[in-house]
Amino acid sequence: MAEKRFDEPKVRLNRIYTKQGDGGMTRLAGGQEVAKDDPRLECYGTVDELNSFLGMAALTAAGLSVREPRLEPLAKNLRRVQHELFNLGSALATRPEDLRAKQPRVTDAEVARLEQEIDEANEGLGDLRSFVLPGGSRLNTELHACRTVCRRAERLAVGLVRAGETPPEAVRYLNRLSDAFFVWSRWANAALGVEEVLWEPEAERG
Repeated sequence: MAEKRFDEPKVRLNRIYTKQGDGGMTRLAGGQEVAKDDPRLECYGTVDELNSFLGMAALTAAGLSVREPRLEPLAKNLRRVQHELFNLGSALATRPEDLRAKQPRVTDAEVARLEQEIDEANEGLGDLRSFVLPGGSRLNTELHACRTVCRRAERLAVGLVRAGETPPEAVRYLNRLSDAFFVWSRWANAALGVEEVLWEPEAERG
């Protein structure tokens, strides 16, 4: 059996509200008290937001796979990415000096896997003759929503990396993931037999 890369979660939630955040402060994984509008919290909060949108897309893909089995691998990929995003959130919620050797995080192995999946999905797609707009299917639009939230998380992570507040793999992972969402959105429409919605600058002129 392969050695586990990350520690098992040590979480026990027996009470949901504590009132400790009423003053606008919270604690990082290392125990440090920080303001809730701290850039680090903004970043991992955005990753959490992305995970919520991704959950909707994964559920949509799984539902559609009943009539289009080609979507089942995509649904599995999306569910896997949900766990990877939680791993990323764990690292973002921890200052570099407090990161443990086997603390959950994203690594270049996850980046490489995304690159492989992007190449595989993109291989059968036609060349673009214009920019694409979200549309054609619900799954496509949900994946585009994931893409845009992912880009925002990436921008926030860039600031943390520049300040030495988080490992650079966070930016690499989010960058590839946003590209994956774009390609998966196109692939989903192709699998469903739905035409892409292309940007037409003169469309408003009727």
